[in-house]
Amino acid sequence: MSLHPTSIGPIPEETVRVAQAAFPTGNIYMRLREELGVVYDDATFAGLFPTRGQPAEAPWRLAMVTVLQFVEALSDRQAADAVRGRIDWKYLLGLELGNPGFDHTVLSEFRTRLIGGHAELVLLNALLGRSQELGLFRPRGRQRTDSTHVLAAVRVLNRLERVGETLRAALNSLAVVTPDWLRSIAPIAWYERYGSRVENYGLPKTEAARRELAAAIAADGQLLLQTIDAAVEQPWLQQIPAVQVLRQVWAEQYVKEGGRLRWREVKEIPIPAEMISSPYDAEARYSSKRSVEWVGYKVHLTETCDADTPHLITNVETTPAASPDDSMLGVVHASLATMARLPAEHLVDKGYTDSHVLVDSQREYGITIVGPVADDPSWQAQAGSGFAKGGFIIDWDARTATCPSGKQSLSWLINPDATKPETAVVRFSRRDCSPCPVRSQCTRRQVEPRELVLQPRVEHEALQAARRHQQTEDFKVQYAARAGIEGTHAQAVRRAGLRRSRYTGLAKTRLQHIATAAALNLVRINEWCSGTPLAKTRISRFAALQ
Repeated sequence: MSLHPTSIGPIPEETVRVAQAAFPTGNIYMRLREELGVVYDDATFAGLFPTRGQPAEAPWRLAMVTVLQFVEALSDRQAADAVRGRIDWKYLLGLELGNPGFDHTVLSEFRTRLIGGHAELVLLNALLGRSQELGLFRPRGRQRTDSTHVLAAVRVLNRLERVGETLRAALNSLAVVTPDWLRSIAPIAWYERYGSRVENYGLPKTEAARRELAAAIAADGQLLLQTIDAAVEQPWLQQIPAVQVLRQVWAEQYVKEGGRLRWREVKEIPIPAEMISSPYDAEARYSSKRSVEWVGYKVHLTETCDADTPHLITNVETTPAASPDDSMLGVVHASLATMARLPAEHLVDKGYTDSHVLVDSQREYGITIVGPVADDPSWQAQAGSGFAKGGFIIDWDARTATCPSGKQSLSWLINPDATKPETAVVRFSRRDCSPCPVRSQCTRRQVEPRELVLQPRVEHEALQAARRHQQTEDFKVQYAARAGIEGTHAQAVRRAGLRRSRYTGLAKTRLQHIATAAALNLVRINEWCSGTPLAKTRISRFAALQ
């Protein structure tokens, strides 16, 4: 397929006449075309297509249709049918009424080109750029970020199912690329054992029988890998993705002893977050958050929350499920900075507010983080009556600390084992601590005096200031707007199916999330332009009586 970018003309007159007759008051797609004009253009996607070959479908239309799929949660086939049959879609896309559209497989090919050319963000960035031109988005306002879980498009497998399905997936891949070779080396027993899906209800029930089956599967997989390694005339067999997954899963689930593979005991296996959970999506990972357990991914959505503009999603980050939130805010800010969309104030929950995040965000980007920080975990702080770290007066210049009883520290040493080079260990004198009448409120050590472990100065002071500020009424009022991001997650789940990945692999799942963000932005721009007020938080009828 080749591309020769052309200018985008006006909507055909007949399409305008029929659409206005069918929708005399307009609808979302007609309104978007009238308010936004053309969001995408062919030149933006020129690098994804060769200059020779059969002409491709206009990529600006494919980009818009890709976003519209998530406005209405449509499959490729349904979206292609909508292009052929819906007047409002033809109006938005500038098509003649008789235009037959395109085959639904073109959308899958277009997504592959977007991922291959690292152009997924164009779907969101072009729309935000157009919104900024129209005054619907202003940088250096208020934004908020939160994450939610995304289920991978795979079955959740127990360990025995996982090894069986991994070997079956490798055999199926080999059956496609080299059927004659596989037929020549596969024992008859493999056809019965791996010919159909491995499911727990068909597996042995006793522990002894399950271990026996696990050993048989291990031997089968080891034989296949050894045969592949010995096939020196076909070295490419080792590069087949399903074979590489097989090798990794065998390393995770078995250990070699005396030339044979032994099923690992539970205490011997790697942590679940590091292991492959399914051979059909090797990047999906297991994670848990409070009462939720899932296999898949995590998506971080960032949106504006100024009162005088529509709340538009400005950034999307998709990660494996086990990636912690506290490492993501720097990634979000770096991404926003490249497009000049940084906020002045960023509202986040406790999962993002590590002390270094508070400091780095202000120092590198001039962003004030608004969000609760973790409470002091020490027993002194938890008891409420003890002398926590915040009760000590720290003189950073003199490198001394004064305890609540007025005694000064004896030594201030840099901790050589700390991850941060400026971390200090402050030690008090035994002569002062031992006879202290309030010693029981300060330390539980029998003999040794009190010690403080201090983070670098800027982080320590930022953390202590944040702990004091979050106890005030001003903070509660300032932070209240963060709750709105939960509504964005709910809207994305209901309208676009955010909770489940349509595709396998991190790259495709990320593309889905970017298209979902663009789709929600289209919906919100339409509602803003039509004067629809923001929805209020729903409460029960009984709660409303109060």
